[in-house]
Amino acid sequence: MGTSRQKMHEALDTLLEPRRFQDYAPNGLQVEGREQIDIVVSGVTASQALINAAVEIEADAILVHHGYFWRSEDPCLVGMKGRRVRTLMAAGINLFAYHLPLDCHIDLGNNAGLGRALGIPQFGPLAPQDPTLPVFVGDLPDVMPLTTIADRLSKLLGRPVLSEGDRTVSRVAWCTGGGQGYIDQAADAGADLFVTGEVSEQTIHIARERDIGFIAAGHHATERFGVQSVGAWLSREFDLEHHFVDDDNPA
Repeated sequence: MGTSRQKMHEALDTLLEPRRFQDYAPNGLQVEGREQIDIVVSGVTASQALINAAVEIEADAILVHHGYFWRSEDPCLVGMKGRRVRTLMAAGINLFAYHLPLDCHIDLGNNAGLGRALGIPQFGPLAPQDPTLPVFVGDLPDVMPLTTIADRLSKLLGRPVLSEGDRTVSRVAWCTGGGQGYIDQAADAGADLFVTGEVSEQTIHIARERDIGFIAAGHHATERFGVQSVGAWLSREFDLEHHFVDDDNPA
């Protein structure tokens, strides 16, 4: 049962291919803990609450989408960041973080999970020539009102969603998390609807003027898929114990 830190790191890098991406933070092992890994906790963000839960579970590793050491942030391990890293190191817990690679994986990623939640049977990258673009596209099996899709997502994600537009939808483009800036690419590709996590003031104007429906379903809520899927994959691959911990965030 279980595996070594090195073997888990190699397996995750092979699965998610981080070398393909120019990302905003380092992908892979961010904080080194104990060598043997038998229990893994997954979560969206490496918050103090998630770390505390992992300590309580006596986890050996944490897998997250949002880790540490983001581009342009203060690198000093003081204050909040210092407390987080101290807690990890005192407990001997490894921290693995994968950002864009976890968005873009065609089967286990965040966008793949949202595509299935939308009820789209076949989907793929919006720009196949650029697999690092975290936007997917696909066709619904039947034309349906935008309001029906919004209601479905609200029930599935367990939170209200913001929707704009009164139209029927056949072709959908989506990007989990803070992907509202991709709405123009979605409109250019002929999508009837663009779904993402967040909304900006200008997003609604773009949706109205480019005649494309829009749904913002929550950054955190739309990015719970990938870590759960990869955590379950690790459990099968290495006979590990896996726990998903949802440190809920309304954003």
